[in-house]
Amino acid sequence: MLAILKRETKSYYNGMVGYVAGAVLAAFVGLYSTVYNLLSASPDFASVLYSTAIILLFVLPALSMRSFAEERRAGTDQLLLTSPVGIPSIVLGKYLAQVAVFALALLPACVLPLLLTLFGQVSLVSAYAALLAFFLLGAACLAVGTWLSAMTENQILAYLSTFAVLLVSYMMNSIQTLFTSGSTLAFIVFAVALLVAAVLVGVLCKSLPAGSAVFAAGAAALVALFRLRPAWLLSAFNAALGALALFEPFNSFVGGMFSVQGIVYYLSVIALFLFLTGQTLEKRRWS
Repeated sequence: MLAILKRETKSYYNGMVGYVAGAVLAAFVGLYSTVYNLLSASPDFASVLYSTAIILLFVLPALSMRSFAEERRAGTDQLLLTSPVGIPSIVLGKYLAQVAVFALALLPACVLPLLLTLFGQVSLVSAYAALLAFFLLGAACLAVGTWLSAMTENQILAYLSTFAVLLVSYMMNSIQTLFTSGSTLAFIVFAVALLVAAVLVGVLCKSLPAGSAVFAAGAAALVALFRLRPAWLLSAFNAALGALALFEPFNSFVGGMFSVQGIVYYLSVIALFLFLTGQTLEKRRWS
């Protein structure tokens, strides 16, 4: 794993990706820090990170897109998968390289709260708690991007799909407000999701009856729930949308609170998508 980690980390700086990612993050953090902290005379560094969060939608897909997609395009993934290194080590090595590049890009931001103490009183605990949450948010986004990169051999497609997923997650509060006006909309969305799930089951199992059975059973349960307990359907829909809101737990840290639940959420997202990446590679190894 260490060999893969070193190789991948160096590859980001052999090209321009690592330098550009660091420069973009440093530029925007410095810009917002100047506007929010220096010009407005505010000690709230967390607001700087809150405004910078949208930049992650553009920077992080550039770090994750090449992790596995480039290996598949160049045909070197077969050498990697047939090597004595286990799938977990491969996934962790490539993922930790992305996290290392992201962490290096955040180093200038770690110095800013200390500089602000020269001009007044700054809550360093609040500032660095927000930095920790910002780092975990980025790490979770990179885990999502790593999984999407493992699903394709096209780097551009990996970038665009990661950007789209992160954009939807970033706008999840607005989407949740739009779709929670009634249980009918929740029913429609769940029905579409059920149809997609049934198609995937049919394709993966190569069996039309299996997909049809999943759709029939799910449709019966969904209709019964809509008829008998529409409030439960709406509640489940809200919970599902809330689980997809990657950027929402970070807001708790911006408000000045240390949220253990937010940290657990980000660590769970990282573990889930790294597991899915490993399963994707396992399928390719034996296919």
